Amino acid sequence: MKYQIACIPGDGIGPEIIEEAKKVLNKIGEKFGHEFIYTELLMGGVSIDKYGEPLTKETLEAARKSDAVLLGAVGGRVGEDSWYKLPPHLRPEAGLLAIRKGLSLFANLRPAYLYPELKNACPLKESIAEQGFDMIVVRELTGGLYFGKRETKEIDGVMTAVDTLTYNENEIRRIVKKAFDIAMKRRKKVTSVDKANVLDSSRLWRKIAAEVAEEYPEVELSDMLVDNCAMQLVKDPAQFDVILTENMFGDILSDEASMVTGSIGMLASASLSEGKFGLYEPSHGAAPDIAGQNIANPIATILSAAMMLRYSFDLDREADAVEQAVAQVLKDGIRTVDIMSQDISQRRMTQVTCSEMGDSICDRL
Repeated sequence: MKYQIACIPGDGIGPEIIEEAKKVLNKIGEKFGHEFIYTELLMGGVSIDKYGEPLTKETLEAARKSDAVLLGAVGGRVGEDSWYKLPPHLRPEAGLLAIRKGLSLFANLRPAYLYPELKNACPLKESIAEQGFDMIVVRELTGGLYFGKRETKEIDGVMTAVDTLTYNENEIRRIVKKAFDIAMKRRKKVTSVDKANVLDSSRLWRKIAAEVAEEYPEVELSDMLVDNCAMQLVKDPAQFDVILTENMFGDILSDEASMVTGSIGMLASASLSEGKFGLYEPSHGAAPDIAGQNIANPIATILSAAMMLRYSFDLDREADAVEQAVAQVLKDGIRTVDIMSQDISQRRMTQVTCSEMGDSICDRL
C-alpha cells in the first residue's frame, strides 16, 4: 500500500525529530510492504520568515490532499528577531489553530503511559508510580472558549474583555462517540470531565455523554468535575482509562497527565477529523535551545507516527511493532540525555543522540 504523508518539520528541533520518525516509517515500509511518500511543507516560524504568515492557503490545501499529516513543532524563537513581537494572528502557534480548524481536526488524543523503566522519573510518590498508569485524554479541539467570539472594549470607562464559551449538541456528540470508540479498543472505561455544577455548556455536555453511553453498553461511563479530575490525576492516575473533555479543560488536563509521566519527550498526540484523516505531533514544543545539537528525544514523534499507522491507516500490527520497539529500546537501557539524567540506574544506561535513538528503534523492528 502507498500512503501520502504531508510532513511539516516546523521550527527548532522539529526537523531533527521528524527525520527520525521518517526513518522508522521507512523501516516499517520495508518490513511490511508499504510505501510512504512524503511532501514537505512549511508552517510556523519558518513559514513566517518565508511567506510572512504561519500557515499559507497553499500549505493547508497540500495538507488536505494527503492521507495524514506528520508535524514536528512550531515556534520558540525569541530575542531581537522574535516571532512573538508580531500580532497574535501572525505568530507561529496561530498556524496550529488555523490548521486544526482548516482540516476539521475536532478530536485531540493525548496518551499518557508510564513506562516501567522510567518510573523513577515520575514526580509522584513511589507508591503511586509503582502502580503505573495508561490513559488517553480525548479533547474536543475546534470548539469552546478558544474558538468563541471575543472582544476587548471600554464599557462605562472600564476596559472589559469577553470570551464566549459555546458548544452545540452535534459538536459534543461527535467527540463523545470518538472517545467511546477508543474505549472499546482499550479497557472500556470513559471518565467524562466537565464543570456541570456551574456551566450550562457542561450540563449539555453531561446530557449528551449519557445519551451516547446508551449506545455502548460495554463501556463504563462516569462523570467527574474538572477540579476533582486535576486532583485525581496526581492522587491516583491508575484509575483512568479514557478521559473525555472539552477544549480548555483538555488543554490543561492533558499537560498535567503528560507531566506525571516525568518526561514530555516520550508523549505522542493525534488530532483527528470525522474520517480517517489526522494530524500527528509530539506533545512537546520546539525547544530552540537545543535545536541542531542532535540531542533531542525523538520518541514522542516516533510514537506519534505509530498513532498515524493505527488511526489513519488502520495498520494496527505495524503500530504495535513500533510501540514494542520503543519499549524494547528502553528495556535495553538506551537513553537520550533528557531521560538519561532522570534514571537512577545510569550505570546500566547507554546515552545516545537523537539520530542514534532512531537507529536503535529501527534495529529492534
